[in-house]
Amino acid sequence: IDAVLAEVNARGLKLDWVLDTHAHADHLSAGDYVRKQSGAKYGIGAKITAVQKVFKPVFNARDLIPDGHVFDHLFEEGESFQIGELNARVLHTPGHTPACLTYLIEDAAFVGDTMFMPDYGTARADFPGGDAATLYRSIHKILDLPEDTRIFVGHDYLPEGRSEYVWETTVGDQRARNIHVHDGVSEDEFVAVREKRDATLAAPRLILPSLQVNIRAGALPPKDDDGKTYLKIPVTEVHEA
Repeated sequence: IDAVLAEVNARGLKLDWVLDTHAHADHLSAGDYVRKQSGAKYGIGAKITAVQKVFKPVFNARDLIPDGHVFDHLFEEGESFQIGELNARVLHTPGHTPACLTYLIEDAAFVGDTMFMPDYGTARADFPGGDAATLYRSIHKILDLPEDTRIFVGHDYLPEGRSEYVWETTVGDQRARNIHVHDGVSEDEFVAVREKRDATLAAPRLILPSLQVNIRAGALPPKDDDGKTYLKIPVTEVHEA
């Protein structure tokens, strides 16, 4: 992160926004650190409040008010904003989580974990508030964009037969080749495939530390009465929440 910030400074650029597509469950966001270092505003989808309400009791996070105020801006469906001279628009694309957004910046769609490269498919939909049918409809909101719209994915998992990481594709390529949602795949067919695969997936290895930090806008929990900061490991399973 420091290397990225150094490059921003070296180019004489001003960082306007830190944008999360959702509260990630597999890595810790550096969003709070970046906004403090740069003065950028931190934005996320308005439905982050639903995620905060689910996980506040899981971690007994008494400090957390689940109203999203720890972020600087909560984006709504269809909202437009500027990044310098660039035009940006928000698409609410839930399914992976209820808060997921796609940021459409000029001809580039940043889809987070909603869909991956065509040879890997789509995101899991079994997190709290996730839903495979909702995910299908959200993906088709993205696929209704012009075919030459560039899509930037949040992860790449190197499926069998490919040895190099990639992160950019297009709407047209996804419609032609995505193994889960190419043209002709019905909602019922997608839901059956997605739910069958999700039933085989373990929880992300870093889900507990990640969510404790990410629902707080990338900040660590407050210090305990001994002056130290702790991340909690609930004894009960997370899916019971």
